[in-house]
Amino acid sequence: MQITFLFPGQGSQKIGMGKDFYENSPLAKELFEAASDTIKVDFTKLLFTPNQMLDQTAYTQPAILLVSSIAQKLFVKQSQVTPTFAMGHSLGEFSALVSVGALSIEDGVALVHQRGKLMQEAAKDNNGGMMVVLGLSDEAVEQICQEARDEGLQVWPANYNSDGQIVVAGIKEDLQKLEATFKEKGAKRAVLLNMSVASHCPLMEPAKKELTPYLEEFLQDNFQAPVVANVNAQPYKSKDEAIELLSSQLVKPVLYKHSIKNIEDDTDLFIEFGEGAVLKGLNRRITKKPTINVKDMKSLEEALAAVSSS
Repeated sequence: MQITFLFPGQGSQKIGMGKDFYENSPLAKELFEAASDTIKVDFTKLLFTPNQMLDQTAYTQPAILLVSSIAQKLFVKQSQVTPTFAMGHSLGEFSALVSVGALSIEDGVALVHQRGKLMQEAAKDNNGGMMVVLGLSDEAVEQICQEARDEGLQVWPANYNSDGQIVVAGIKEDLQKLEATFKEKGAKRAVLLNMSVASHCPLMEPAKKELTPYLEEFLQDNFQAPVVANVNAQPYKSKDEAIELLSSQLVKPVLYKHSIKNIEDDTDLFIEFGEGAVLKGLNRRITKKPTINVKDMKSLEEALAAVSSS
């Protein structure tokens, strides 16, 4: 069976995620403690008690990577599955790199913690945001954004999630100005997301320059399987490629639906590791190949059963 591992990005976080793993798996507890030591943050407090930090991108990113990676490690420990491909949505691409051995979990936590801090720093210079647009074609959204930029607004397509769902990034005031335009052109919805960072657009250029040294430091040239890049929807399998692609990822759109379509013929089953089942939902609109989600011990057992029976 050809299996592709999937990993979600920001927006999938919630208080309580990973708790079932922590309470029922010694390995998960070890990884929580190692991650806490790595960036000097108590992940049990960050993830299991109400707090404001979890929605700050410097902590959101390592928290999601940790829980996704634990889910994947527990699955592989019992199934011995090596994926045909691994891929993620935005931040999730770093979790994908952990899953194929190009990053340790500790280094992954440290790397995306730095990535989050750099993104927060870049966002200080602008009031950035992101808006989801539903019901318009990619071409229509691209044209509206281009015409807006021609008039001096700063807005760009940022996430190509599925047909009829695209996220636009830019200056928050500029996005709000376009809300009526999107709806006039036929959008079912155009809604600002609860995000203070305009990811995957030129507003992140300062962070791109600063991220490269950290990529060089933490990434290893040790890929057990290819990772599908967000920026070009193509697989890669080397540290040099990863450095180039992951730095570009900050300023270029996420080609999620293109990535799924490019590998679906070589995939029998997609397994999403982490909270929320966001990508499982997107995949229903992109591919006929099944997607299952592993977010706790019960779904882990279900995934192991699904793989062993095939």
